[in-house]
Amino acid sequence: MRTLCFLILVVLSVLAGPRLAGAEAVRIKDIADVEGVRSNQLIGYGLVVGLNGTGDRLNNSVFTRESLISMLERLGVNIRDQEATLQTRDIAAVMVTAELPAFSHGGSHIDVTVSATGDATDLSGGTLLVTPLMAADGDVYAVAQGQLVSSAFSAKGAGASITRNIPTSAHIANGAIVEKEVLVDLGARNVLHLSLRNPDLTTAERMAAVINNSVGAIARVDDPRTVTLALAGSDVMSTLGRIEDLLVQPDTPATVVVDEASGTIVMGDNVRISTVAIAQGNLTVQVNESPVASQPAAFSGGRTAILPRTSIKVDTGAGKQLGILAEGPSLRDLVGGLNALGVGPRDMISILQTIKAAGALQADLVVR
Repeated sequence: MRTLCFLILVVLSVLAGPRLAGAEAVRIKDIADVEGVRSNQLIGYGLVVGLNGTGDRLNNSVFTRESLISMLERLGVNIRDQEATLQTRDIAAVMVTAELPAFSHGGSHIDVTVSATGDATDLSGGTLLVTPLMAADGDVYAVAQGQLVSSAFSAKGAGASITRNIPTSAHIANGAIVEKEVLVDLGARNVLHLSLRNPDLTTAERMAAVINNSVGAIARVDDPRTVTLALAGSDVMSTLGRIEDLLVQPDTPATVVVDEASGTIVMGDNVRISTVAIAQGNLTVQVNESPVASQPAAFSGGRTAILPRTSIKVDTGAGKQLGILAEGPSLRDLVGGLNALGVGPRDMISILQTIKAAGALQADLVVR
């Protein structure tokens, strides 16, 4: 019976081993891109109509007035002689931006973002008229039109106003139709390059090893960002389909990212600190003004006077002592040691900067 139990435990440990080892592994498609396969930015200029008096002032926005007149002329309405009488505030000139994904075909739909260019105050409820979207080469790749959707709102009264989010920017889901494709013929290539989103030599070596073990000896590492695939004689698309689902355990450098504006600190798993002694003290001076009114006696002819009363308190942080931050083998130990110092995030930022200056922080410190 004991022998049977022992064999069962051995089998379970063998089955569980690979799952535990691959618990932190990710797919190659999630950490690398095929070089040359990318999206393209599109931009266009258009008009939004149907605004409830929140559009451009035509006297101030010359480009809006000229765009309106030109559009009406193309539709057979000639108002050039009545240009001075145009007073509508239900129209706004906008810039339309979109991103054309790779392998987009004619007739497919993409999202667009619409942003005011004049003095319009709110684009909510407007409708974008037909707007060609061009790429950097000047060709039209998509045409946008549709009802604007915005999560922003604004309200104004006689003495106060409130605005949430940005009412001069809106979104149209599937608001543009692709008219021209960007051709990418992967099947005709004999050599492809996989580009790591976070360059790292260890990760690149692991990725090449996994590919060679699973698909064949087709991968080599060119640099920390690039893994080259020699696919001569292979079905390119079928091979890429097999490669992108392979699991790789990525390696990350030891980095501490600090955002001083928001007091945010982010640490990688490999961050370590050598044993150091830390004392954190602040000089705080608090000044309080509490003026007192001095009233003269009745019928004395004196005047009421305001007498200043100032109270000053000074805290030198004398109660704080020198603490030891011991070296820990894991990120959990490091965070526990920093929390044991009893300081807030902003004080912790200055402590990390000082530890880095002392050479005890075994990681890159990135301050934003």
